[in-house]
Amino acid sequence: MTEEFPQGKMPYEPEPFWRESTQVHSFSPLTIDTEVDVAIVGGGITGITTGYLLSKQGMKVAILEADQILNGTTGHTTAKITAQHGLIYDEFIQHLGEEKTKQYYQANADALELIRKTVGELQIECDLTEEDAYIYAISDQYAKKVMKEYEAYQKLGIHSEFVDHIPFSIDIKGATVMKAQSQFHPLKYLKVLVDEIVKAGGEIYEKTTATDIDETTPKPMVITREGRRVTCKYAIACSHFPFFDGKGFYFSRLHAERSYILGITAKQDFPGGMYYSADSPTRSLRYTPMNGEKLILVSGDGHKTGQGTSTHKHYKALEQFAEDVFGIEEIKYRWSAQDLYTLDKVPYVGPITSNKPNILVATGYRKWGMTNGTAAAQLLADLVLEKENAYEELYSPSRFYADPSIKKFLTQNLDVAGHLIEGKIDIADKRIEDIGSDEGSVVVVNGKRAGCYKDKDGNINLVDTTCTHMGCEVEWNSGDRSWDCPCHGSRFSVTGDVLEGPAKKPLKKVDM
Repeated sequence: MTEEFPQGKMPYEPEPFWRESTQVHSFSPLTIDTEVDVAIVGGGITGITTGYLLSKQGMKVAILEADQILNGTTGHTTAKITAQHGLIYDEFIQHLGEEKTKQYYQANADALELIRKTVGELQIECDLTEEDAYIYAISDQYAKKVMKEYEAYQKLGIHSEFVDHIPFSIDIKGATVMKAQSQFHPLKYLKVLVDEIVKAGGEIYEKTTATDIDETTPKPMVITREGRRVTCKYAIACSHFPFFDGKGFYFSRLHAERSYILGITAKQDFPGGMYYSADSPTRSLRYTPMNGEKLILVSGDGHKTGQGTSTHKHYKALEQFAEDVFGIEEIKYRWSAQDLYTLDKVPYVGPITSNKPNILVATGYRKWGMTNGTAAAQLLADLVLEKENAYEELYSPSRFYADPSIKKFLTQNLDVAGHLIEGKIDIADKRIEDIGSDEGSVVVVNGKRAGCYKDKDGNINLVDTTCTHMGCEVEWNSGDRSWDCPCHGSRFSVTGDVLEGPAKKPLKKVDM
């Protein structure tokens, strides 16, 4: 696809409000070998919260971040702190049973309480407010599912109600409300936790990419791209997609999805609350304070990474929805996020495999990382401190539920195989001269497939389109100007650098 953003209301560059509105400390790369109690790879909500909890208990931690802390999925979230994760509880009761479903709810409710408690103890100014969370249906088909979800809430003892309207010009068939949830500014919250880690003697390194773990030594050693080593008692992968697989075959048990967010000011006031549509394509709504006014976050239109229509059309769909519901004054921000899904929709948190108790992993939050990521941090900290945690079995990465895991595993990997084959036989029909300014596309160069991006000054970037993870062919993402892999969600910049894993190596350069 070569279609780009039209001139108009949409910001040219994707930039999350959270990052632009917060000054986060920067840290130097790791340049020498070091030894700590716990090495944490990934500087998002899970890594930082885990580091904070362990630092409080006197453990020395090191956090290694490939880019900048709080610039990955955490920096691109909608930042709802809620145990309402879409239409999930009725499904979980059917597949996991009522007891484990209740545990999932309670783990996320505990996470919400931990955030509230931490905000109070550290007196963090992070725009934390209590809000009800709505999931609504606009069709008869989904109205039945929303009612079933309400019935599941009742079975589980969740404080909730069923309503027949919401305070917007959206004609709904019903909504289930989870009461007394929250929202906040995630970076204002987490940057204070970062300060606490540093005060406790913790080490934080940016521009430090972890690539492997040496298991042959008495203690695990995390190895960086530059060959530096971090010796530790525990190594924890909180790097979105696990940087180390450890024969856990996570690439076959996870898939990546992208979703899109607009930050708008509107003609109509936002009444409060957090909203999520059950129908597809999903729509999510909340507000956040911005310079004395309300910035409304409109998000949704999710799809598998590297698959679907030209990505700027997803932004345009959200723009049309926002215009219809609120009347847009200005689109201040636009950005996208990437999230990982497990086979059964419950995150993987715990030992990376059953025989590696000192190497832990946390991944697969399914777009609900504020509570799932905090719950993961609590569990990880308890595992390191050898404390009992009621949710250890629920989140165990080694679990396997025949229903629905077998079906999902087969479907997911058939999809990967299909895209692998499709990419190899897809013949590019464009040449470099066909590409316009600020456009990208697959082209033919010297008789071979290549990825071409031509910037606004006419400079050409050519890369090999073969993903360095497992050999699938990447596709152009027009909305975010990146090369995305449809198989396992790796993303690369226009120059081929890795933006998101599981790929560790950049795309090869192609000569003209």
